[in-house]
Amino acid sequence: MADEARNGNAHACCRHGPGYATPLDAMSGPRETLIYVTAVYTGTGRNKPDYLATVDVDPNSPNYSKVIHRLPAPYLGDELHHSGWNSCSSCHGDPSADRRYLILPSLVSGRIYVIDTKSNPSAPSLHKVVEPEDIIQKTGLAFPHTSHCLASGDIMVSCLGDKDGNAAGSGFLLLDSEFNVKGRWEKPGNSPLFGYDFWYQPRHKTMVSSSWGAPSAFTKGFNLQHVADGLYGKHLHVYSWPDGELKQTLDLGDTGLIPLETRFLHDPSKDTGYVGCALTSNLVRFYKNQDDSWSHEVSISVKPLKVQNWILPEMPGLITDLLISLDDRFVYFVNWLHGDVRQYKIEDPKSPKLVGQVWVGGLIQKGNPVVAEAEDGTTFQFDVPQIQGHRLRGGPQMIQLSLDGKRLYVTNSLFSPWDRQFYPEMVQKGSHMLQIDVDTHKGGLAVNPNFFVDFATEPDGPSLAHEMRYPGGDCTSDIWI
Repeated sequence: MADEARNGNAHACCRHGPGYATPLDAMSGPRETLIYVTAVYTGTGRNKPDYLATVDVDPNSPNYSKVIHRLPAPYLGDELHHSGWNSCSSCHGDPSADRRYLILPSLVSGRIYVIDTKSNPSAPSLHKVVEPEDIIQKTGLAFPHTSHCLASGDIMVSCLGDKDGNAAGSGFLLLDSEFNVKGRWEKPGNSPLFGYDFWYQPRHKTMVSSSWGAPSAFTKGFNLQHVADGLYGKHLHVYSWPDGELKQTLDLGDTGLIPLETRFLHDPSKDTGYVGCALTSNLVRFYKNQDDSWSHEVSISVKPLKVQNWILPEMPGLITDLLISLDDRFVYFVNWLHGDVRQYKIEDPKSPKLVGQVWVGGLIQKGNPVVAEAEDGTTFQFDVPQIQGHRLRGGPQMIQLSLDGKRLYVTNSLFSPWDRQFYPEMVQKGSHMLQIDVDTHKGGLAVNPNFFVDFATEPDGPSLAHEMRYPGGDCTSDIWI
């Protein structure tokens, strides 16, 4: 384990590095003009490499809402998924640190691509490939997912299993500042039950990680029997930071099946956060007790809908992504199957209040065969707007918020085997990217009719759009210390 990660002092960085001194300072940062989007061909039947798309989001540009550059991966079959930075606001005080490289873990192949975004932000280039054989040989880890930069200069990547797809092989990979494999972050014998997302809060000397499932299960599509067989998670893992010791495992029980995206409040003095539990569609709040132990409670429940013409009699919302505004006033999340994006006011984190909701896809939209059934037996479907004449495919999946909190970007691919299972039309015709205007005063969401990025018309055929990153940082990559 790296001494730098172990001994990384919360106050080691303190003057003119990347990002912003505080989350509120970040809200006054410049408006985004570019977004990097991972785009996937793996699993679509098109024999093309995945790629990183650069999207122009400057409303004054003639290329507004268009893909202006594509950087293809050098290999096939990667399944680009999430992304992170080599350096972020956690190193704001370190003048030697530089937010230059985007880290792109490949969920299926296990490769990690390092992308140079500084030489030409509009046209990023490949800097380095961390090969899966090197990672496996030195750590036993595979199926890399979430990447976060550390104040030490290292990069930490959650990995969801071993090379054979066993969840028991999950853990946390450390790369050094030159992107060499250093080893595992967690202490021996302190690996999680399952891997997925993580977030650290150094002032509370804590990292919390979540649990998707065994790669041997989820890479084959979703099978409800696998949940009963114990191949999916329902736990949060509480680690000491930066020591890597597993201090507590929170069993979320039947209300917390498949906890995915994990977010602390951005204010580094706060000791609370949220995790979205996909299958049970609950937003769970986790928090520290006076004795320094951690507890959890269900904050928001999305009720399953009774449906007709679907594979099950009830359909969960399936919360697959969430984020928190930089001022910690709002939490946003998506229901990938139901098709809505929600905004809750969380000025009291214990009592979220729904203030915004908009439907931008889903299985129960008008024109689909699936209908929902009300308590009185009548059926209904949701009105979903067409954007620039396009019927919206799939459901809202990944979200990214502008620094000022006024624009929410949305893509709709989850993971190609699950896309094929639940939204085969999207796999066939390609996905898209939307922008939702946000009322940051009273709350409220409205789709921007002037923004539509259509991945159906890509040069190599329709592709699937996933994670989004701004060159200057954002509320799901930057952590403050």
